[in-house]
Amino acid sequence: MPKLRRAMAWFIDFALVVAVASALAVLTFHRMSLLVTDVPELATRSGFDLLSSRGDVLGSSEHLGLSLWNKAVLYVEEAFGLLVLVVFLYQWACLALLGRTVGKGLLGLRVDPAGAVPSGRARRAALRAAVTTAADVAVYAVACVLLIEGHFVLSVLVWAVAVAVFLLNALPVLLPARRSLADRLAGTAVTGLGLRRASDATEYGPPATPAGQGYGAPVAPEFGAPATPGYGTQTGPGYGAPAGPGHVGAPGYAPPGAPGYGPPGYGAAPAAPGFNMPDAMPPTRTS
Repeated sequence: MPKLRRAMAWFIDFALVVAVASALAVLTFHRMSLLVTDVPELATRSGFDLLSSRGDVLGSSEHLGLSLWNKAVLYVEEAFGLLVLVVFLYQWACLALLGRTVGKGLLGLRVDPAGAVPSGRARRAALRAAVTTAADVAVYAVACVLLIEGHFVLSVLVWAVAVAVFLLNALPVLLPARRSLADRLAGTAVTGLGLRRASDATEYGPPATPAGQGYGAPVAPEFGAPATPGYGTQTGPGYGAPAGPGHVGAPGYAPPGAPGYGPPGYGAAPAAPGFNMPDAMPPTRTS
């Protein structure tokens, strides 16, 4: 099924995104751990804060804690930003250079221009990659950053927007055209394994049925329709069908004459019984 193949291709690509996100999470956790485990730097910083606060131990401790928290938040935000950048570059490079991502390549699919002229491949790839990245990763990353920053209500609203954008991009694939929002904005279409025929039939209409294959071909004007059996119906110009018994024939045909009568304008009828034929020799007298 084409829709199942597209879904499997998306899952493969998203699994790569999850792998990159996991690697960035491990890297971020390691950077945050260094903030606490680096004792010399931590002691130097705390001593400087204590001296600058003129002996205010609580104030210097609070300042040190806020500094560590701000650095940790900065590391997380950098990880989300790097994730968005990596996903965009992955999508753009694969589409611009190969015409397909890893998932689509494994499933025999590719991304082609929807128009007749395949021009501006890099621009189409960049636009499609931007929409795909926004729908799959970027808006969710913004929601997570807002949550870390403490903007809970705004984060929930952005999460709702992220779900809406994802559905707007994914649901059009279920339509007969099978083009996502990213495909429609970038002017592309996912083809391969019979997908082009389905999209073309929807965008440009089904192919015309040749005349005579399942439909009656138009009758040429110089030919008439066949006459109904039993009736001498006038047919098309130049043709006449023989009349049925007991009905007046079409022009050009003469019905069989009745005994003793001949129709006007046609050959003479057979002579009545007891009379000679017109061309017969007269009888000879015998003595």
